[in-house]
Amino acid sequence: MCCTLVAVLAPLAAFLINALLLQRGSRVAGWVSTLAILISCVCAVTVFARVWNAGSYYHAQYQWFTIGETKVVAGILLNNLSALLLLLVTVIALPVHIYGTAYMKGDPNFGRYFTYLSFFCFSMLALVVADNMVLLYAFWELVGFSSYLLIGFWNTRDKAVQANKKAFIMNRIGDIGLLAGIMILYAHFHTFDIDVLFGSNGLVVKDTYWMNQDTAMSPFWQWIACGGIILAVAAKSAQFPLHTWLPDAMEGPTSVSALIHAATMVAAGVFLLGRVYPFFNGAQLDLLAIIGCFTAFMAATIALTQNDLKRILAYSTISQLGFMVMAMGVGAYASSLFHLVTHAFFKCLLFLSAGIIIHEMQHLKEEHNLDIDPQNILYMGGLRKKLPFTFVVCSIAALALIGAPLTTGYLSKDGILIQAFEWAGGKSWIYSIVPVMALVSGVMTAFYVGRIIFRVFFGHFEQERVNPAIKTHFTDGGWAYKLPLGFLAICCLFPVFSINPFFYENAWVLKGLAVVDQLSRINPYHTIIPVGVTLASVFVVYWAYSIYVSQKRAALPQHTFLFKLSYNQWYIDRFYNAIIVKAVMSLGSALFWIDKNVIDGFIHLIERATRSLGSLAKWLDKYIVDGFLHSVAALVVAIANFVRGFQNGRVQYYLFSMLAVILALFIYKILI
Repeated sequence: MCCTLVAVLAPLAAFLINALLLQRGSRVAGWVSTLAILISCVCAVTVFARVWNAGSYYHAQYQWFTIGETKVVAGILLNNLSALLLLLVTVIALPVHIYGTAYMKGDPNFGRYFTYLSFFCFSMLALVVADNMVLLYAFWELVGFSSYLLIGFWNTRDKAVQANKKAFIMNRIGDIGLLAGIMILYAHFHTFDIDVLFGSNGLVVKDTYWMNQDTAMSPFWQWIACGGIILAVAAKSAQFPLHTWLPDAMEGPTSVSALIHAATMVAAGVFLLGRVYPFFNGAQLDLLAIIGCFTAFMAATIALTQNDLKRILAYSTISQLGFMVMAMGVGAYASSLFHLVTHAFFKCLLFLSAGIIIHEMQHLKEEHNLDIDPQNILYMGGLRKKLPFTFVVCSIAALALIGAPLTTGYLSKDGILIQAFEWAGGKSWIYSIVPVMALVSGVMTAFYVGRIIFRVFFGHFEQERVNPAIKTHFTDGGWAYKLPLGFLAICCLFPVFSINPFFYENAWVLKGLAVVDQLSRINPYHTIIPVGVTLASVFVVYWAYSIYVSQKRAALPQHTFLFKLSYNQWYIDRFYNAIIVKAVMSLGSALFWIDKNVIDGFIHLIERATRSLGSLAKWLDKYIVDGFLHSVAALVVAIANFVRGFQNGRVQYYLFSMLAVILALFIYKILI
């Protein structure tokens, strides 16, 4: 348990040291953060070795706070799932940190970058070991906030600022759903404890059919809770319709993109599904399968025509996450998490390789004052001779993404496809659309990955062809580049996960997350799908080669509706901007007008009435009340002055006065 705490808190310590003790441009910050994540990685390996397949789990907690009679506890929950993710995050983050020390060299905010990165890693590590839904939600929010900081790291660029705001806002939509789901779960089960809720002997698992019991949650609220969780997953893991923030998030440093796309932020959604998986019923799992399948297909079609290197990889990530969500929906729980793990390595490697390419293209642009986009693959070509090491490792990652034999992608992706066809086999024919679309998406992956490799590394370098005077001095970089890339490339090969390169059932990840006897090869799908996908992928890659290298075939026609649909990303962003954003802005403008002219007008009317009433009260006070008082005071003064005239101290005057009074009384008596 101490190792877990150290693994989680080491990045937090690095964050505090960098933020409080070091300057934002300090080079020391990089090694503080790298050392911290190295410590976390060592501790994560130790924890994994103790927990994985140990037949038990570790759950330590203490009372956090009390509200009335409700006691909320906080602690650490370690089972195979959390131990696996703890290991994955640290193992991916370590090479990204090492790479970042070289990639961010010379940036004036070098220290700030690693400060944010450490905070990001702390948030994700705490998320995967949190033992209750309140803590999970807190760190879920911190992951979103830290990603906001990293996406907008270059905050002097307008695109980066817009991208991090978009990511932040779209994820808040999902967070509302998660919060609603947590509150509904608590209202019914009266606990936030994840193990009590979803553990092997938890409240949800015990009542497999609790929807039919007298004390059960109503179907309406169960759907609302599951809908909220699905919304949160869609936002965090970039599923349709909340996926559009992820391609824009490429405005952050490439090393950040590698971490976000590989094993941290986007993985959080799939991890959440794994945590609460028993809560979903059959219809909701079918919904997950449909969402994931459609997302995988849509993103794959978009990736076919994009020219921005990082944007292609971003849509590839969305597509692969769609495979994972679909796998959860078809019951391939372990295969989904297996693909999450394998995808982390080859996608991280692809992004880090892209970082080297973009870095060198940017130097070329600045050195020769070229008017090019360093991320546009149309300006590249022939880089396999200029960046040989990058070419080799990038090709390994590309083969793993395609799902080529002898790679980890072959094991994990084909396992999902096989189980998707098995799932559809016992249902109506319409359910077959899901695995068929997934199969087509996998084949399209081969095309856009081949397009990247052939456009970037084969043929002639476009800038030298246009201007032969240009002399390039590209380099694969030093050890801080090559060591992380080499390590990730090794992790893309099958021996890391299975001795048998062709049978996904033998992978140790699957054996630790699923019942082994459910993985037996019981139907021809286990042979037909891998062979068919491999042959189709080979054909499609050759087709891409004939278009972009040998040029025996024409490129995709760009005047067709389908090309425009793909190139414009299915017009989803335009729809959001034209309909939803415009409607929200119009509503905001209307509410502003109402606030200014109606509410403020009413308040100003009350203000003017109050001022007028005050002025009237002031006039009455000054001229009526004060006037009356002043008149009384003047009368009193006049009388006093008159009476005072009688008090002059002369005796004869007093006698005369007495005589006058007596005389007046005497006359009064005579007259009456």
